[in-house]
Amino acid sequence: MKILIAEDEEDMRKVLVKGLKAEGYKAEGCENGEEALARVLAADYDLIILDIMMPVMDGLTALKSMRANDVTSPVIMLTAKDTIDDKVTGLDAGANDYIVKPFAFEELLARIRAVKRTESGSISDIITVANLSLDTKSHIVKRDETEISFTGKEYNLLEYLMINHGQIISRAKILDHVWGYEYDGGMKIVDVYMNYVRKKVDENYEPKLIHTVRGIGYVLREENEK
Repeated sequence: MKILIAEDEEDMRKVLVKGLKAEGYKAEGCENGEEALARVLAADYDLIILDIMMPVMDGLTALKSMRANDVTSPVIMLTAKDTIDDKVTGLDAGANDYIVKPFAFEELLARIRAVKRTESGSISDIITVANLSLDTKSHIVKRDETEISFTGKEYNLLEYLMINHGQIISRAKILDHVWGYEYDGGMKIVDVYMNYVRKKVDENYEPKLIHTVRGIGYVLREENEK
């Protein structure tokens, strides 16, 4: 899951990014709403965390611009003002949830899990395709009930494919989602890691689930799916 955190307080931003990475999320930080808007218009994020009070462009203005530009990623607002007006304004602008500062990191994790469940339309943390299952909370992956071990990057790659089950994903999107906005290496790394994941997921199992779409990218689906 790829998360963007827009927070102008540098220490808090660094703590949140570090903490979310430790929980297995792909987290990036920026310091104002203008930068956050530019990033989400240029790349896909599974979740955006926006502080309301930021310089250059505040969080509410950034959120309104995102929604006006058809950005549908869920948004959690951070606010130091525990007032009904702030909550209503944020939700009316298109926010999915809000957290009042100061907050415990565990509360943020719970809010993120809740948003994920709401977006998927399910209360389960487990994604299943054929006989392959992935638990987004524990990061346990099983094929035919046999647990398979993955490195962090391999897991993030597989999770992205499974969340987008049945959809063809370009190499460029995979590179941005798994390796991040600031990665400046070549596109070949996507094919290298895809081979690692495919070997673990498909080599000794049926049906084959990871498929190459020539000239475009990859898709995870059963062979008879359209």
